Amino acid sequence: MTRAFVAIGGNLGDARDAVVRAMGAIGALPGTHLLARSSLYRSAPVDAAGPDFINAVVAVETTLAPLALLAALQGLEQDAGRERPYRNAPRTLDLDLLVHGETVMDTPVLTLPHPRMAQRAFVLQPLAEIAPERVGAAALALVADQAITRL
Repeated sequence: MTRAFVAIGGNLGDARDAVVRAMGAIGALPGTHLLARSSLYRSAPVDAAGPDFINAVVAVETTLAPLALLAALQGLEQDAGRERPYRNAPRTLDLDLLVHGETVMDTPVLTLPHPRMAQRAFVLQPLAEIAPERVGAAALALVADQAITRL
């Protein structure tokens, strides 16, 4: 089993419901067990337009390899009606694989650890809630200017 962390977000439709449903769906993936889920957070879009996002992070243990987990996450996005009309478009559901054990990879399909996670309060705040050992005070200070509210 490998411990992985997944960021969850959405800003179209009933985003709160979509994020909560995604938490359960991720834990129900084959070979995957939900370990922890953060609170829900509201954040302004970063490098995007549209309504505020609802965000969370979950920790799982999984037997799925990184690319298999990514494919399963993208299937959940598609099931939730995710469309990709352009980069950073508003979305019903966005699932980002942040960390997969100690895996380090950089391919056209997947980069691990997630290359922009340290730049995003909507990832670091919920991650710090469920895995404080992974997010230091200095990292949180770097994103302190980004608007985020714990719900």
